[in-house]
Amino acid sequence: MHLESSGDDIWAVTERDFPTNRGGLCQKGWTAAELLSSRDRLRTPLVRDTRSERLCPATWEEALDRIARAIQQTRTAYGNDAIGVFGGGGLTNEKAYSLGKFARVALRTSQIDYNGRFCMSSAAVASIKAFGVDRGLPFPLADIPHASTILLVGSNLAATMPPVMQYFQEQKSRGGALIVVDPRATATVAAATLHLQITPGTDAALANGLLHIAIKEGYVDEAFIAARTKGFDLVRRTVSSYWPARVERITGIAEQQLHHAARLLGTASTAIILTARGPEQQSQGVNNALAFINLALALGKAGKPYCGYGCLTGQGNGQGGREHGQKADQLPGYRKLDNPADRAHIARIWGVNERDLPQPGRSAYEMLDRLGDEGAVRTLLVFGSNLAVSAPNAGHVEERLGKLDFLMVSDLFLSETAELADVVLPSAQWAEEEGTMTNLEGRVILRRRAMCPPEGVRTDLEILAALVEKLGCAALFPTRAGEVFEELRRASAGGAADYSGITYDRIARENGIFWPCPGEDHPGTPRLFLDRFATPDGHAQFHPVEYRSAAEEPDYEFPLYLTTGRVMSQYQSGAQTRRVEVLKSSCPRPFVEIHPSMARTYGIQNGDEVRLTTRRGTALLAAQLTPAIRMDTLFVPFHFPGSGRANLLTNPALDPISRMPEFKVCAVRIEKGKS
Repeated sequence: MHLESSGDDIWAVTERDFPTNRGGLCQKGWTAAELLSSRDRLRTPLVRDTRSERLCPATWEEALDRIARAIQQTRTAYGNDAIGVFGGGGLTNEKAYSLGKFARVALRTSQIDYNGRFCMSSAAVASIKAFGVDRGLPFPLADIPHASTILLVGSNLAATMPPVMQYFQEQKSRGGALIVVDPRATATVAAATLHLQITPGTDAALANGLLHIAIKEGYVDEAFIAARTKGFDLVRRTVSSYWPARVERITGIAEQQLHHAARLLGTASTAIILTARGPEQQSQGVNNALAFINLALALGKAGKPYCGYGCLTGQGNGQGGREHGQKADQLPGYRKLDNPADRAHIARIWGVNERDLPQPGRSAYEMLDRLGDEGAVRTLLVFGSNLAVSAPNAGHVEERLGKLDFLMVSDLFLSETAELADVVLPSAQWAEEEGTMTNLEGRVILRRRAMCPPEGVRTDLEILAALVEKLGCAALFPTRAGEVFEELRRASAGGAADYSGITYDRIARENGIFWPCPGEDHPGTPRLFLDRFATPDGHAQFHPVEYRSAAEEPDYEFPLYLTTGRVMSQYQSGAQTRRVEVLKSSCPRPFVEIHPSMARTYGIQNGDEVRLTTRRGTALLAAQLTPAIRMDTLFVPFHFPGSGRANLLTNPALDPISRMPEFKVCAVRIEKGKS
């Protein structure tokens, strides 16, 4: 999109015919310029007064001194790992890279993670295990219309990424079939050929059941399996017990629909399988994603034109944010902190001793769960994340934030997390700074600065550089995004996510570059795996998956399923979108979707205030009756603070590999009224 000024500091967003969105924007995009002149905008640092306990305006010097003093005191009393850093999937590649470097070089702490751990981590692990590398989509969005059949699991794209729906509409106009798996009959389902209204938490059973049918009906591609994969025999044996009648009992999807879906996929000349947060945000998220990858591989629908498995990333820089070092176990370019060769390479780039780099730290929720404890993080620095609303078991996380010795938040507005901080730093917005982002296709794009930040506001790169100076660290931390990107290029060279051949000039000239791009004469890689997979031997790896139920199933005390997600007019914790009047008026308060038949059982009418309770907490919401949801399931959007926070309810049970919390399914009860 473009940003244009009509004078008097009035800015407006205009469309741009870019290859990814083809000029399309959602309501949030069209209204994004309103935030640039918002009255709620932070324009000066805030420091908590020790006597009144209020946040008061302060100079930058005072704020930075307070932060540096807290870091030094914590380091002296408890050690480096008592200092934690929490980043965000909306940060540019340059900021994500610098944040990881800052934690490991300036702070020398292992305790850094980011909110992307709560988003794409399960699919990322699954893709690495099966294909050898994680890139959300291993093909461009332009391939979607050419797929004869698409299986879309756990995504309401019509609400969460409306511009992307044009590709699915084109696919439909070409005669393609779209299968949507969702407990709700969403706006995306309205465009589908077939809706599989799944019981929450049963995704692996569905994938195994579809593969069982595919094997029985002769849909599997034995030649592809033999030539380009390994490990199928064990998967074949595993899915042999997932006969349709059993899968119907587990998933709630009728046998006839299972056969229909398997036939659409199995007889398609080209097919794409896409997963999103539905199957991924579970304590079995990695296995769920692997089960659908198994299906794609067995059908021979991977590593070929207009075929493949992909993960739909959920944040503005959800892909790039997880590539360059703000994850607890990662170094830039998808290198690993526990790999000696990777450590040596990055140490050379950063000019430090490899032995001084910390080992992997705790994952996001594991860090937050113990804030303030002995042997855990005592001082936390947060950049671009609203933990008090977006973290699972949010009431507990808010309590832990209050146990910290010191909390710093860098943000655009006084978010619910910033309200708890000892120091709040005002940071620049998207139009006020330069930098790159990597979209869901793996296309690295460039965001140019359209205006200067308001007086008193700094970019996160400037904040990090100032803190480094206060801490007396000798390493260089440039404040210009272009300089940071040049260092990132060198750091990523030879890694799985190789950006070394990408330059700002090339990005601007070529409308983005797909990684890997190992040289300036390299065209980039729009489609991965056409010749070989990124595993050591070039073969994709099958992984047998047994269905395991969610960590918490409905019972007598909590008889219903709860699932969470987004609405079209809000985004993430809503800290920004709730400040845009047209977006706020479109969805002004938190609600819970409930089937009318279930509502009658509880004497609930549309608009009634209801109380939802789980083993973690209670939320008060307005009832929204709809026949579009399963009778045994409730849906709550997660964009709202206060007593309507969805994440007061959600289960922090973690996937054993990805450490993804189980946002998408837990047991809940519903009652009418407050008392």
